[in-house]
Amino acid sequence: GYIVLEREGEAGSLRVVVPRAPARTNPPPRMDPGKKTSESEFFTEYGELNRYQVSEVIGKGSYGVVAAAIDTQTGERVAIKKINDVFDHVSDATRILREIKLLRLLRHPDIVQIKHIMLPPSRREFRDIYVVFELMESDLHQVIKANDDLTPEHHQFFLYQLLRGMKYIHAASVFHRDLKPKNILANADCKLKICDFGLARVSFNDGAPSAIFWTVAILVILSRYCLS
Repeated sequence: GYIVLEREGEAGSLRVVVPRAPARTNPPPRMDPGKKTSESEFFTEYGELNRYQVSEVIGKGSYGVVAAAIDTQTGERVAIKKINDVFDHVSDATRILREIKLLRLLRHPDIVQIKHIMLPPSRREFRDIYVVFELMESDLHQVIKANDDLTPEHHQFFLYQLLRGMKYIHAASVFHRDLKPKNILANADCKLKICDFGLARVSFNDGAPSAIFWTVAILVILSRYCLS
């Protein structure tokens, strides 16, 4: 189904038709389930132990570890990304800094949000950094693999959110450049959030349509991925 939104303005009435949120999908598997870990094991170098209660590791990669935790100040469930040895490689450090700077500026319902960046005890002597994100259950790749009965309404709602998020990103002259199902976080209520801005770039050239065309092409690939 669809929701029709009507709004009166100076130029007359505006009628917008958007997809209605479909039924919940099957609970998606965690991205990379891991064993439970303690705060002392996770916060190896420093950390705000009194604020965050780490429950379990939910993702691992070459960059480091992601753990699910509870913010004791707000009661909110969050994801803490621990990036190991951040200064060992200049290219990795540049990518991480770029992603943090962009996500601190971009605020949109379809883009993953940084909640907090933990400050090290010493700004001259630290190797790891901890970035706190809103917690999502899985990613679009896992959701599609775990659900054989996704309907056209699911596909429409997914693509609607992605197009809305990319429109906001491009309006800020930012181009993601790495949009794929694994870089789109998902919840069982079908809400999606774009993540991983490490390869993103800011354009200062108003006449550069090629990045937009590439993004449209990627969205077409995503639609075929969902329907296959």
